[in-house]
Amino acid sequence: MPQPCLDVQNLTKSFGATVLFENISFSVAEGQKIGLIAKNGTGKTTLLSILVGKESYDSGNIIYRNGLRIGYLEQSPAFNPKDTVLDACFNHEGNPDKVLKAKQILTRLKITDLNQPMSELSGGQQKRVALANVLITSPDFIILDEPTNHLDIEMTEWLEGYLARGNKTILMVTHDRFFLDRVCSVILELEDQNVYQYKGNYEYFLEKRSHRIDVMKANVAKANNLYRTELEWMRRMPQARGHKARYREEAFYELEKVARQRIEDRQIKLKSKNVYIGSKIFESQYVSKRWGDKVILKDFYYNFSRYEKMGVVGNNGTGKSTFVKLLLGNVEPDEGRFDIGDTVKFGYFSQEGLVFRDDQKVIDIITDIADYIDFGGGKHITASQLLQHFLFTPEQQHNLVRKLSGGEKRKLYLCTVLMRNPNFLVLDEPTNDLDIQTLQILEQYLEAFPGCVIVVSHDRYFMDKVVDHLLVFKGEGVVKDFPGNYTQYREWMTLKEREERKEQTINQEKQTADRNSYRNETKKKLSYKEKREFELLTNEIESLELEKKNIEEKLCSGTLSVEEITRMSVRLPKLTDEIDEKSMRWLELSEYDS
Repeated sequence: MPQPCLDVQNLTKSFGATVLFENISFSVAEGQKIGLIAKNGTGKTTLLSILVGKESYDSGNIIYRNGLRIGYLEQSPAFNPKDTVLDACFNHEGNPDKVLKAKQILTRLKITDLNQPMSELSGGQQKRVALANVLITSPDFIILDEPTNHLDIEMTEWLEGYLARGNKTILMVTHDRFFLDRVCSVILELEDQNVYQYKGNYEYFLEKRSHRIDVMKANVAKANNLYRTELEWMRRMPQARGHKARYREEAFYELEKVARQRIEDRQIKLKSKNVYIGSKIFESQYVSKRWGDKVILKDFYYNFSRYEKMGVVGNNGTGKSTFVKLLLGNVEPDEGRFDIGDTVKFGYFSQEGLVFRDDQKVIDIITDIADYIDFGGGKHITASQLLQHFLFTPEQQHNLVRKLSGGEKRKLYLCTVLMRNPNFLVLDEPTNDLDIQTLQILEQYLEAFPGCVIVVSHDRYFMDKVVDHLLVFKGEGVVKDFPGNYTQYREWMTLKEREERKEQTINQEKQTADRNSYRNETKKKLSYKEKREFELLTNEIESLELEKKNIEEKLCSGTLSVEEITRMSVRLPKLTDEIDEKSMRWLELSEYDS
């Protein structure tokens, strides 16, 4: 029976009059991998901060198992800018036994200079150092707030495998649904100040949540019917009521709570018939761009089609965002040009986002752009309706910006882009910090969008939903054109790698057969001494290769002392040379007939 790591009992937290959650209870058992899901602004990050003691709470109990070591990844970690990467990882503990493991994990996260000052790292790189810091310390219980933000697909897939292996105990907030599906086996949903638990992966959660909402709708409808009857009784009854009447009155107020529950139901379909885009979109005419020695594009030609929905993927630093900025005219190419159609009206959602004034109201930011979007045919959507579609309640629309969470600000920025009614959307990492419900709404919007779309994203689930075509940035100016979504691309790549391995095996077998044929024709007889040497070499090579494998595994374990690392690091190259030398002699003797 797994031991409990954490038990949360009747936890309540509010900010002023706003209640984030009330009397919520849940537990985390040893070995469980739990994903926490909620809309932006409903308290996910606050809850994690409370659990690690960085935030206070109103009431309730948080009970950890004695001696439990906790690793916590904040959404926006802060470091001493004077610290080196290595200092930041070890928090000045200076534990040399973890150096090797630190190098391995940081390399996987594409942080290679351990002596680089933290002040020189971007926000995304600092988040990766913070993630490495958590993994290096091998805690008993890992709490992660948006671990895949600022990771490219290669890093995300590595982290998936790392976290999914073994008996790690994890509680994490993530909006990456592929990641959630492949790592977590329990989903906690924070909604309407309550917490709901689903014992399954993300796909199971979707199914069961839909069922819960249907049941809730039925209960609310039933309560509304009964509420009308009871409300009439309340109006007729005199003030002085007997015991039975008081009991019925108390039941009425409980019924009223159920009847007044609001269920998110977006009836508006954001499908504009008033978007026009001509047949000429853009043509990339042999564009080249480099930053110093780094090649971003080299003689890149592409003719973009009408209504195309393209995804742009590739590892960090391969030039995806630069490509977008070249297209939009924010960066000039070294050679070539982009020829943009006259009817194209770009809507650009950037990684950097938009800076709002804290004293602005949410609704005012949108109405400053336009009061409504004309859908044609006498149909339109108002600024308030657009905000409501993207889960800003009427009350929230009149809030000041300073009350918004980071995710809500990103969502508001998205609304400012859409309110301009563009016919060509360019979205650079649109999924960062957006909650899953907002992502689902955005996916539906883009699927029905009657213009063109380019999406730069590491969110594989989002890409599969939205795009029908990929540009794959390989680095060094190499860009591959793939007609399909991300999952189809990965399947194609897997098949291609399998075929290449198969072809390599066939070639090796052919070479071996050719050598055997040659030996059969030209072999000389081995002497007794040479036969004995050949037998000894076979055993020695096997023994040396086993020793080499053991050393490599130990060096990758992260459990060795500095002395052992030094000794094995000296032994490894000598061992390799010895294997090479004996293998050459073995090959020479194998040419003879025994």
